[in-house]
Amino acid sequence: MAASAGPALSREEVDRALARLGAERDAVESALLSLQDHPGLRLLDGAGLTGRTQERWSVVGQGLPLLWALFDRYSEALASARAVRARKARPGGPELAELSELLTGDAVTVPGGAPDGPQRLGAPARLVERVSLDELMERMNSWYATVLEVVSAADAVWTALPARIDLLIAELRRVQTLAASLGVRSGTHPLGDDLEALDADLEGLRTEVRTDPLALWRPARVPAQRGTVPDGGAPGLPSGVVDTERFDRAGRALDGVRQELENLLRLRDDAEERLQGVGDLLQRADATLAEARRARGEVLAKIAATEVPAVPGPASALRERIVLALDLRQNGQWYRLAPLLDALEDAAAKELARARQSLTEVTQPLAVRAELRGRLDAYKAMAARLRVSEDPVVVERYEKARWLLWSAPCDLRAAAGAVARFQQALRPAPGEPGAGTGAAEPGGSGYGGGTGYGGAGSSAAGYGGAVQDRIERDGIGLGGAAAGGEPTDGQAVDGRVQGG
Repeated sequence: MAASAGPALSREEVDRALARLGAERDAVESALLSLQDHPGLRLLDGAGLTGRTQERWSVVGQGLPLLWALFDRYSEALASARAVRARKARPGGPELAELSELLTGDAVTVPGGAPDGPQRLGAPARLVERVSLDELMERMNSWYATVLEVVSAADAVWTALPARIDLLIAELRRVQTLAASLGVRSGTHPLGDDLEALDADLEGLRTEVRTDPLALWRPARVPAQRGTVPDGGAPGLPSGVVDTERFDRAGRALDGVRQELENLLRLRDDAEERLQGVGDLLQRADATLAEARRARGEVLAKIAATEVPAVPGPASALRERIVLALDLRQNGQWYRLAPLLDALEDAAAKELARARQSLTEVTQPLAVRAELRGRLDAYKAMAARLRVSEDPVVVERYEKARWLLWSAPCDLRAAAGAVARFQQALRPAPGEPGAGTGAAEPGGSGYGGGTGYGGAGSSAAGYGGAVQDRIERDGIGLGGAAAGGEPTDGQAVDGRVQGG
């Protein structure tokens, strides 16, 4: 039995209710027509669904036919109320009571198969039930929101992802072609295995997007409020986002493989030049070692009492690795050549540095001798300026130092001491202008004072001792190549220093 509608409505209230319900009825009709033409609905009806989408659509898909059925009942009840209202321009009490029952009471009979709200979709329902027009509108609104949510979510996924999958697969095919040209294949190289796994993942994603779009949909944390049908019947936007995490991960993985393959491609183009560069470095290292061996023999012949380091041999193991690199290049095994070539370039550069260091160490005694000879010539010029070049002590010490420096084998320790003693013998003659005032040293500023002879900063005064200390402390230290001409080694130097 229908529930009582309560107090009868006035004529004005009846007219306002009829106008409101009529507007709502038109809005529902417009919304249902838009939903029926929704592209997502057409795709859901025609797709072979699986998984979560199949499960939900098997229930929600019943909603659109049910909505039309409820709408028809709503329209029939509203039409009946309008017919009663149209009997009289000024309806009396019986008409107002009947209209109140039709407009506010449980006067609409609906199928019992229509559950009470979407939260009970698929639940058992009564065979028939009677509801009011407002309750029927709420039920249609609830059904409409449920169907629209599923349809819009599926459409959002189908709109966003298929084109992206096609782009990823097209890029994958291009990268696979590049990999094949470099000899990178599945089972022989990790990059080939990665490409095969990406191919399987993308094909699986393509199938999932087509058959189970709701698996790639993430609803909003707060569900959309289920209110009335939107004005004008326009479908609302889905409340959620498309899940692109797996697509993003696949895209990043594909970019990583592509970059590694492009590195291999650059290696293929540059391998010959880089191997040639390694060979050039080793040739320069061999030439430097050969020069070091020749210089070592010269040092042993010209310098006495000197420990000359041995010269290392060529790097034969490095040449064996170069042969392996050539074989890998010939066979197109670029992924194995890449780390080997990097190691070869580093080893060849170190080999050249080792050879240069060996040459520097071997020729150090000759550099020290050349430095002492230069000092001796500078002090000779100083003696001439100081007008002490004819002094017997000066002449004797100069010839002693010169004899030691230009004889073979040369005793560097003795020569350094002789040069120091010659420098110490340089004193201005009594009565000369420089006496007591300090004459200029080579490169110095005076002979007496802070930088002159005997001063704390005198480079000339301390040179012999410094070289001597350097030889005794470190052996023969680092230095440059010999400078200036020299008489034939092994001949004693005769004659005397000429006055300036």
